[in-house]
Amino acid sequence: MGDQKETNTNSSMKISRRDLMGAAAAVAAFTLVPKRVLAGSACNRLNIAGIGVGGRGASDLRAVESENIVALCDVDLNRAKGTLKKYPSAKVYRDFRQMLDKEARNIDAVVIGAPDHIHAPASIRAMKMGKHVYCEKPMAHTIFEAREMTTVARETGVVTQMGNQGHGGKGLPLYWEFIHDGAIGTVREVHVWSDRAGTADRPWWPQGIDRPKGSAPIPEGLDWDLWLGPARWRPYATFPTRKGLGSYCPFNWRGWWDFGCGAIGDMAVHNADPAFFALELDAPTAVEADTSSVNDETLPIWNIIRFEFPAKGNRPPVKMTWYDGGKLPPVPAELEGRRLGGNGILFVGDKGKLLGPDHAGAPRLIPESRMKEYGKPPTMLPRSPGHHQEWIDACKAGKPEDAKSGFWYAGPFVEALLVGNLAVRLQKRVEWDSKTMRSPNCPEADNYITKFYRTGWGV
Repeated sequence: MGDQKETNTNSSMKISRRDLMGAAAAVAAFTLVPKRVLAGSACNRLNIAGIGVGGRGASDLRAVESENIVALCDVDLNRAKGTLKKYPSAKVYRDFRQMLDKEARNIDAVVIGAPDHIHAPASIRAMKMGKHVYCEKPMAHTIFEAREMTTVARETGVVTQMGNQGHGGKGLPLYWEFIHDGAIGTVREVHVWSDRAGTADRPWWPQGIDRPKGSAPIPEGLDWDLWLGPARWRPYATFPTRKGLGSYCPFNWRGWWDFGCGAIGDMAVHNADPAFFALELDAPTAVEADTSSVNDETLPIWNIIRFEFPAKGNRPPVKMTWYDGGKLPPVPAELEGRRLGGNGILFVGDKGKLLGPDHAGAPRLIPESRMKEYGKPPTMLPRSPGHHQEWIDACKAGKPEDAKSGFWYAGPFVEALLVGNLAVRLQKRVEWDSKTMRSPNCPEADNYITKFYRTGWGV
């Protein structure tokens, strides 16, 4: 079929009982609660629609099911059948564009758990319709998308939240409090890594491979054309994975440039969050990467990416290094012979070191004797009621900045991480000018700052 520019989804806009496989029951009627009532009364509930509800999106819906789940959208009915059964009164759709158009008067907010390449088209469409948005991480697939999503969120005034759940956890404020209390002195160096646990090194999905030749039968219940969405059309195909023969969905899309952002999009948004939060990092001025072999289809098997961040206020310049695919930073002597954990972050100050686990979990000073001597830092920051509840409360109050991983924060964060992927793709040092969103020394980076969109799927 080649690179289709028009997407014919008419056949997927009608859902039969057979298609639903008995997972969705009769639809119950519901009444739209006016936003002025929601904002003024805690006893009223948001009307929420889900986009991509079979995997991570299912967990996000469970976290917000204190509200009304009124519409569900997924391109894979087999994958989503548990969620459809759990919320039988919700209307069911295959195409999120159709759902947003038809349910515009009936929903207040959307929860997006689809793959990375769908995040921006779905989020921006919803925000422009005045809907609050919770979008899984990384919130964007490209640097341009992160910038555009941040801009649209600001212009529309809706409440947003990126799904890096640790940002609403108890651990994140501790990093800020340790560092701002001077526990490790001035920080100039940070190391962040992902999944080193025996043979289970991230990426768990295939990377470093070429596009499979030929095609395979599309599984029953999957609308492959809708799954591709804005991406160039390609045939459904299979290829070897750690668990045997698999395909792009529902999980192995993460390593393909057309659909995902690799481990930095999957885990750096969790593990590097304390660095961006506690050190108030903005855009890097330059990035470099060491990697295994690269190609135009998938990310390399492993990456080491070095980010250079400029000084800000009283903070000096900071160098942050990201490791994945089994690569690790040097083990600090302060660990006294123990190994680094499977995921983590290490702050190196001129008076000590602060070590934390994955998902912005609670950090500790090393060595242990220093932690025992210091204890806990003084409480300086308020605590979150929980990542999802924080978003719900902010939606009802109409206060975007009360959602602490809103696009106002998450947009620049994800944009900075994705600059790292430019160095991976180009295999050279990339200087970065955030204001112009260009690389002064790598004009070829323009090819990867934004991307192709099929007609009807643009942002």
